[in-house]
Amino acid sequence: MSLLWLLMSVLLVESVAAMFAGRASVAGVAVGSCSGAKGAKFSVEELYGFTKKPKVTRGHCGKADKADSRKESKEKGESVLASHILEAARRVMEQRRLEMYLKECDVTMEESGMAYRNLGKSGLRVSCLGLGTWVTFGSQISDEMAESVMTVAYDSGINLFDTAEVYASGRAETTLGNILKKKGWRRSSYVVTTKIYWGGHAETERGLSRKHIIEGLRGSLTRLQLEYVDIVFANRSDINAPMEEVVRAMTFVIDQGMAMYWGTSRWNAVEIMEAYSVARQFNLVPPVCEQAEYHYFQREKVELHLPELYHKIGVGAMTWSPLACGILTGKYNNGVPQSSRAAMKGYTWLKERLCSDEGKQQLRKVKELHLLADRLSCTPAQLAIAWCLRSQGISSVLLGVSNTDQLLENINSIKVLLQLTPPLIAEIDALLGNKPQKSKKETERGQM
Repeated sequence: MSLLWLLMSVLLVESVAAMFAGRASVAGVAVGSCSGAKGAKFSVEELYGFTKKPKVTRGHCGKADKADSRKESKEKGESVLASHILEAARRVMEQRRLEMYLKECDVTMEESGMAYRNLGKSGLRVSCLGLGTWVTFGSQISDEMAESVMTVAYDSGINLFDTAEVYASGRAETTLGNILKKKGWRRSSYVVTTKIYWGGHAETERGLSRKHIIEGLRGSLTRLQLEYVDIVFANRSDINAPMEEVVRAMTFVIDQGMAMYWGTSRWNAVEIMEAYSVARQFNLVPPVCEQAEYHYFQREKVELHLPELYHKIGVGAMTWSPLACGILTGKYNNGVPQSSRAAMKGYTWLKERLCSDEGKQQLRKVKELHLLADRLSCTPAQLAIAWCLRSQGISSVLLGVSNTDQLLENINSIKVLLQLTPPLIAEIDALLGNKPQKSKKETERGQM
């Protein structure tokens, strides 16, 4: 029975690939879903989350050369899409085989509307939306509200919870740990990440020395009441710590079972590449992910530099602040509300940013983006988060919410993602006027 099913699966995969290889230039190929509702149809883009790369035609002198170039470009595009279709079909069949096996074992799979992606090119599957604790846990919201938010997030399929030793001077980790202990969820069913850099006032309690990485992570685990975190991030680079020392310390905490993976936060591409090179040179563990700020008005790093790192060394992107500290929601269109983050102690920089000429210009663009969201019958926040999710190489977008209504609104941005067609993205780019472009030197280097 199992052998027969396996043979049928292989034949089906091959037939799907053959069927679409001849007309792979069609953008929206429908593939039947085996895991959703009966009769549901999803395009390959919806199933697998890839975007078809635009065809590039280089200039030539003769007409024959141009025709050959166009033909070659077309064939290359069809070949790429055909390979994507084959991969999507294989994943569908893999999902189907898993479901049948679990059914035979009388085990049911937990279903949710959440989408999951690999963390970079590692095997770790994380929800495309994660829950962050910056500003909120242990500070802005009560522990009761934090528990409600965590519960709704987990029940909605979010399996990624992010914190840091510096958030609320450690209280964010304590609150998160108390909730996880109280809920009693299977440790294997969720991912916890923390960040190490600012741990205290003493000179040895901050930075990325081997001493602070190890001691700082031990402190985080104590506050979280966990045996390990899934990912430990180096929260900013440290010019005082040799790169080899940082990579060796991260490898040590992984070897000791204190963490599963390590990543970087607010590092530039050169620093990440150096860490990877050191890891390969000394047979150590390389970073798998970079945490970076990403929203309408902060684009260059995530759209230009991180995709190159993803393809070359497998480093993924986990992004934060998709709403630009609330600016994109429209809450600051008519001033600074007393209950907003910009009015909180320690956030004078945000208020100054809003009052600057650049901030006023951004607020004008936000109002235009609100009109676009109205056309799509979604909220400005949902459009902004969906816009972040569309980018290549992004494993997860971290949300920062102060109540359950906000969280549910943000989770529904996944539905808006399917509406972001290439023409709509082009319209947003034209409105923002800040789409990052590679310099001529960078383009030539990439073609070498």
